Amino acid sequence: MRWLLTLALTLGLVMTLSADTFVYVSKAPEKQIQVYRLDPTDGKLSAVESLPVEGAPGSLAVDPRKKFLFASLRDNSTLASFKLDPATGKLKLLSTVALPKGENAAFVATDRSGRWLLSASYAAGKVVVHKINEDGVIQSPAVQTVETTKTAHCIAQDREGRFVFVPHVAPNAVYQFKLDPTTGKLTEAGKAAGGADKAGPRHLAFHPTANLAFASDETGSSITAYQFDANTGLKPVQTLSTLPADFKDKNSTAEVKVHPSGKFVWVSNRGHDSLAGFAIDSNGKLTALGQTPTEKTPRSFEIDPDGKYVLGAGEGSGKLAVFGVDPATGKLTRLHTQDVGKSLTWVLAVKTNDK
Repeated sequence: MRWLLTLALTLGLVMTLSADTFVYVSKAPEKQIQVYRLDPTDGKLSAVESLPVEGAPGSLAVDPRKKFLFASLRDNSTLASFKLDPATGKLKLLSTVALPKGENAAFVATDRSGRWLLSASYAAGKVVVHKINEDGVIQSPAVQTVETTKTAHCIAQDREGRFVFVPHVAPNAVYQFKLDPTTGKLTEAGKAAGGADKAGPRHLAFHPTANLAFASDETGSSITAYQFDANTGLKPVQTLSTLPADFKDKNSTAEVKVHPSGKFVWVSNRGHDSLAGFAIDSNGKLTALGQTPTEKTPRSFEIDPDGKYVLGAGEGSGKLAVFGVDPATGKLTRLHTQDVGKSLTWVLAVKTNDK
C-alpha cells in the first residue's frame, strides 16, 4: 500500500508541475488578442479565447515569472498589462497607460527582473521606461524617456540584463544603454554599427548561452551576427543575405529568433514571404540553410519554448503557420495552417507552470 501512496503522490506532483504552452496572437483590425493552447505532441492549436482590447494590438511581451502579459495598443498609443492565468492561458486586463502624443510603441519588453517595462517608439525615436508594480500594474508617469532618432524598432537585453539594445533602421546602428536595475534609468553606452552599408538593423535576438546576438537587417535583407562584450557591448562580425541569389523583387526582413538549443537562427522575409534559416557553429559563425515558404508578409514569428515548433504569423494573410523543427538539421516542415483573423501583427508563445 505504501508504494501505491508514493506513486499517487509522485503523479500528483508531476501533474502540479506540468507545463502548458499558450500562444498569443495580435489581431490589429479586430482589436483582439487571440489565445490558443499548443499541443506539445503534434503542434495543433486549440482556441482558448479571443479577448477584446481597447486598441489595435501590436507587440506583446511577458514578464520573466510569466505572471503578466504586456501589449502595445498602437492606434491609440497605449501600453496595457494583463494578468495571465497559468492554468488556462486566459488574460485579464490590469492597467493601461497612455504614451505622449506622437509616441507609438513598436516594441515592448520587460527587463530581466520584471520590474521595468521598456518600449521603443519607431515614429518618435524614443525609448520609454515605466515601472511595473508587483501586481502587474504599469505606473505612470514614465520613469524616463530617452530621445534617440526615428526608426527605433526593438528592445533587447543581454543575458545578465546589464545592457539595453535598441536597433535603428535608418541610422543603421544599434543604440546601446546601461540599465540601472534599482532606478530603471538608462545611460548611453555608444552605438554598434550595422553589419553592412544600409543594412538597417530592425530586431535583435541573443544566443541562449554564447556571447552572440543576431540582427534582422530590414533594408539590407540580411542577418548580422554580433559578438557581445560585457564591457563594451556589440561588435558586428558577419553579415549574410536572407534571400536566394536569384530573387530580384522587393523584400524587407522583420523578425529574428534563435532556437533554444542555440544551434539555429531564423529571419523572416517580407516580399519573398519566407523564413530564412542559418546554422550557428561552435565559434558563432553562420551558415545559410535556405528559405522555407511561410504565410504572406511574415511580420512576426515565434519559436515555442521547447524548440519543437515555429509559428509564422501572416500579416498579409491572417493565417498562422505551424512548422515542426528538425533538431538535428534545423529543417522546417509545415504541419498546420490556422485561420486566425484579418491580419496578424504579433505572435508570442508562453510556457506556464515551468518549474
